[in-house]
Amino acid sequence: MSKKLDGKVAVVTGGSAGIGLGIAKQLAAEGALVYITGRRQSELDKAVAAIGHGAIAVQADASKLGDLDKLYEIVKKNSGHIDTLVLNAGFYEFMKFGDITEEHFDKTYNTNVRGLLFAFQKALPVLRDGASVILTGSIAASKGIPNMSVYSSTKAAIRSLVRGWIIDTKERGFRINVLSPGHTVTPGLSGLIPAEAYEGITATIPLGRMGTPDDMGKTAVFLASDDSAFITGVQLDVDGGVAQY
Repeated sequence: MSKKLDGKVAVVTGGSAGIGLGIAKQLAAEGALVYITGRRQSELDKAVAAIGHGAIAVQADASKLGDLDKLYEIVKKNSGHIDTLVLNAGFYEFMKFGDITEEHFDKTYNTNVRGLLFAFQKALPVLRDGASVILTGSIAASKGIPNMSVYSSTKAAIRSLVRGWIIDTKERGFRINVLSPGHTVTPGLSGLIPAEAYEGITATIPLGRMGTPDDMGKTAVFLASDDSAFITGVQLDVDGGVAQY
């Protein structure tokens, strides 16, 4: 039986854990050859084993432009092109307004906005016409979250960039969309919020549960496949309804 992404080549930045890993697993399960990036080789090795299907890891920091050049050189040499580009690498931490530092601001914007912008732009020569570009956003772009104003503003910036990019690249036929997760159980979240707080968070979600990386991965498959052939420029909230009230 054929799969939705048979013969496709996908790149997932920040694919060694959490939402990125969930996306990479689902894309690979649907037939794509998946390249993932991450900063720590040990985590990349574990992720490749978990993804299977011939996945390839490239050690790279999404905020460093030289690392992005290296990534696309490897993909071009090995596969020739990219059909699906998932720009998922991101950084977040709590920082109360009044205590925000230059370091916090710069690190958040360098990864979430500057790195994402150049990761897309540098991929242009390798992206196949009609490629699907998926950017990981957040419900924080449209819903206030305490102590995360800088992070939230980066996700709002991503939403705005997409509106411009679908026009700027229309001659290439790219479909560019924002996958916007809600509260999702990941190692990153557990590092910020204790597990005992999840019950309170879950109570705010209309569907009555936290999201999972697999939820995000299945949505990424939809956006990568021909099932979404007439969808571009949207922010698709995958949040159990929490951002809708």
